[in-house]
Amino acid sequence: MPQAPPGARRQWAADRAMRPPMRSPGRPEPSRAVQREFWRLIASGVTSVQAAEGVGVSAPVGIRWFRHAGGMAPLSLDEPSGRYLSFAEREEIALLRARDKGVREIARTLGRDPGTISRELRRNAATRGGKPVYRAVVAQWKAQQAAKRPKTAKLVGNDRLREYVQDRLAGDVRRPDGTIVPGPATPPWKGLNKPHRQDRRWSTAWSPEQIACRLRVDFPDDESMRISHEAIYQSLFIEGRGALKRELVTCLRTGRALREPMARSRNKPQGHVTADVVLRERPAEADDRAVPGHWEGDLIIGTGRSAIGTLVERSSRSTLLVHLPRLEGWGEKPYVKNGPSLGGYGAAAMNAALTEAMTKLPGQLRKTLTWDRGKELSGHAQFAMESGTRVFFADPHSPWQRPTNENTNGLLRQYFPKGTDLSRWSAEDLEAVAYALNNRPRKILGWKTPAEVFEEQLRSLQQPGVASTG
Repeated sequence: MPQAPPGARRQWAADRAMRPPMRSPGRPEPSRAVQREFWRLIASGVTSVQAAEGVGVSAPVGIRWFRHAGGMAPLSLDEPSGRYLSFAEREEIALLRARDKGVREIARTLGRDPGTISRELRRNAATRGGKPVYRAVVAQWKAQQAAKRPKTAKLVGNDRLREYVQDRLAGDVRRPDGTIVPGPATPPWKGLNKPHRQDRRWSTAWSPEQIACRLRVDFPDDESMRISHEAIYQSLFIEGRGALKRELVTCLRTGRALREPMARSRNKPQGHVTADVVLRERPAEADDRAVPGHWEGDLIIGTGRSAIGTLVERSSRSTLLVHLPRLEGWGEKPYVKNGPSLGGYGAAAMNAALTEAMTKLPGQLRKTLTWDRGKELSGHAQFAMESGTRVFFADPHSPWQRPTNENTNGLLRQYFPKGTDLSRWSAEDLEAVAYALNNRPRKILGWKTPAEVFEEQLRSLQQPGVASTG
């Protein structure tokens, strides 16, 4: 490659002397165009690994981008204006420069001003070899570093505002007389995103939106006491913001340490729910509750992968409780990824327990079963074949489509509270609780009990002339 003329070298040295020293770039990070596409894919609902594969970077890099940014896109997803050179243009400049093309010819080829090309070649050339050599990747990295405009976060520069926000977010819970209620002793925060069920710190726990809006009420004439709820979330989620400690995410209602993209939350894998088993395909006779034999089901979950299956008949409100004991080897065998579930409500164990419970009923009283979209019933086709009960799945995040079952689960929590081990109860214990629940009079049944209504249904099925489908 020809030597640069002495005048160009002097101009380059002068430009370099006026700029702050730059660390050695090492391996330059992917361009902003790549990162922008990564965050577009995240916004579409894919995982960090899938988004990384989509833009051609390794999975650990994609995971690190997501975690360091707190799940929030650190740059605008809008394409930059044509005022600045793009990475594609820098690649073209490098190719033309390697062919010994002059500045003006390169400028004509790209449709740029010659001064733009000249400055680009001087300022963003690679210098590790001791002389300037233009490479597109290094030039893009240098341009991105020079374009950064670090800005002090508002909560960092305003102590009064920071104290207000922190007190409303993480302040102590107090009685009406002002004394502090310490709440439970909590384990140290380990940086996990929404950890498993455990005691959480008691705090004032205003939401960022409540704090941001209340500032206008408490300080109507002080414009310095203003901050958006998004800025508060950024201070909690993004590493390096420095204003609020990240462990204060435990004071948020969700306790989530990373923002979950909305599209991702709606994109949960539900391959076991096909078009023929969605709720709209359920027979119309199940909706008005006039015909018995249509059931709603779900699990109530306890600690240590323990659970109890609940089945409620829509017409009589009669309840069956399904015993789901842990399988042999639970707590003894090491965890095997994608291995059999030993917690008691894997697909195979769930099918066996449900089939045993349902086949004890007459065929006319086990027509359909409506379930939520949990993976525990992913083997529903086998269950339907063995029990003769058609399975349908409610829409995502729609518990009101199984109202009888949701109401019954609330009643059952009197006997099986959240946060307790449900595996300690035997099948006989569950039968006793179901018996107690089925013998409570219900207003919706004209103060009859579910057991009485269910008995009437059985007697009607045994009358002469009633066709049997079981």
